[in-house]
Amino acid sequence: MEQEYLEILKHLLIALGMGGLIGFERSYHGRPAGFRTHSLVCVASSALMMLTVYQDQWYPAAFAGHVNLDPTRMAQGIMTGIGFLGAGVIFKEGLTVRGLTTAASIWITAAIGILAGIGFYFPMIVTTVLTLGTLSVFRWILDKMPGQFFAHLQLRSPRDGGMGEEEVRNFLLEHGFSVANMSYAGSSEPRCIEFQMIIKAHDASYARQLAEALGKSAQVMDFRMTPTGD
Repeated sequence: MEQEYLEILKHLLIALGMGGLIGFERSYHGRPAGFRTHSLVCVASSALMMLTVYQDQWYPAAFAGHVNLDPTRMAQGIMTGIGFLGAGVIFKEGLTVRGLTTAASIWITAAIGILAGIGFYFPMIVTTVLTLGTLSVFRWILDKMPGQFFAHLQLRSPRDGGMGEEEVRNFLLEHGFSVANMSYAGSSEPRCIEFQMIIKAHDASYARQLAEALGKSAQVMDFRMTPTGD
């Protein structure tokens, strides 16, 4: 029994590590679903798969052949329903998507509930501890990890005497930012042009400096800068 518990622990820790590794790559590039989101989803999937791998521990009658049981059908139905609940907490604020980690935590909570419902207590406890660690300790790790800072920037500039694309790019470079993607839009005011872009820097502290510089520039009518993240 102790050996099986060690195997369960190994599976869950490996899932946490692999999910976290993929999530780190996404966080480094400023994607909304990042470090914690991928970690939670991977651990939840691992915990649910153990329902079938260790079926003999939580329902011996099925293992002995007395009862034909397919627990995955029930788990599938639960997780499908929880998926709609998780989708309800994801929302778009301007150009930024928020609530992904909350949705993942709802999903993994459902997985923990399934494990509790069948009396598979050891993986339930381990999954709960890993989830709490992911949501708390991983937040601290994420703040300490090196990475690029990404933000959505919208600004309007006068057509006459304002900044063109080249001037905007040079202005951002002077303040430590580069443009990852840029688009253009007409404005309801015929005398101005609106730029929408994704900008990146190696230090998040540059954002405050850029905001102050944009606020003082006579060539910028108004702007909005929104950091990306989960």
